[in-house]
Amino acid sequence: MTMSGPADARYVVFLETISTLRPALHRYCARMTGSVTDGEDVVQESLFEAYRNLDRFDESRPLKPWLFRIAHNRCIDFLRRKGVRDEAEAAAATPEAVSPAVPATLGVGKAVEHLVASLPPKERASVLLKDVFDYSLEEIAELVDTSVGGVKAALNRARTKLASSPASSQPVRTTNPELLRIMGLYVDRFNRHDWDGVRELVSADATLTVADRFAGAFADAQYFFNYNRWPWPWKLAVGELDGEPAVIVLRGAGDTWTFYSAIRMDVAGQKVERITDYIHCPWIIQAAASVSLGGTTS
Repeated sequence: MTMSGPADARYVVFLETISTLRPALHRYCARMTGSVTDGEDVVQESLFEAYRNLDRFDESRPLKPWLFRIAHNRCIDFLRRKGVRDEAEAAAATPEAVSPAVPATLGVGKAVEHLVASLPPKERASVLLKDVFDYSLEEIAELVDTSVGGVKAALNRARTKLASSPASSQPVRTTNPELLRIMGLYVDRFNRHDWDGVRELVSADATLTVADRFAGAFADAQYFFNYNRWPWPWKLAVGELDGEPAVIVLRGAGDTWTFYSAIRMDVAGQKVERITDYIHCPWIIQAAASVSLGGTTS
């Protein structure tokens, strides 16, 4: 596949060297942003930033905390862009002393992980890093740029809120009928390998991102060629990923089709203007709370 933007050959080599850390980074970013696809986008930004700054990295120190620090900062940037207020002002007004009672550690199952989206950023990060990723209080303080006392206070508040939270549920989202209509046409034509028909649905200046491989103009990508060469049977279907409309990539094995990955698209003026394909990031399906197509949910 033609590579553009961050996805050049050296970047792919860098990704291969940290491949074992990718799912964990995505898990963290997905919980911080509240979306498995937004989380993967933040991971991409974080890894490219790390790649650009490798010459500044102290190789005597472990790589994982450095990457998590970058990812955490990018998550905070994302939340600010989305209009989520940083809780720094509220935290500054709250004494960092912790009550003598040690709050009970919560379970760390998927349901609890998804509940953290209701917490302010510092509390969200603290409970994820401590109860999910098992960082020490000192390591968390360094990662989120606060004191150990601040981490303890954030954990205390977070655990108290989570313990009294109702069962996790997906927020009600407004569905764009035009997006669903275009997605349906796109999926039908893509599955029939009607590439000219797919091109008719895409605007002339549409952008394409294939995570880890390509970022640029849709017209410049060898997109269809690479799907034709994929090493296992595939098909696309319109569905939902954590309650958001998405094109779901299905992988075939005999008579069985399983959820493999997803494609996100944006539509304007009855044309697709942006496609983000996560075919190389199957972990986003594993991290999702729900994946569905029609009446089938996982």
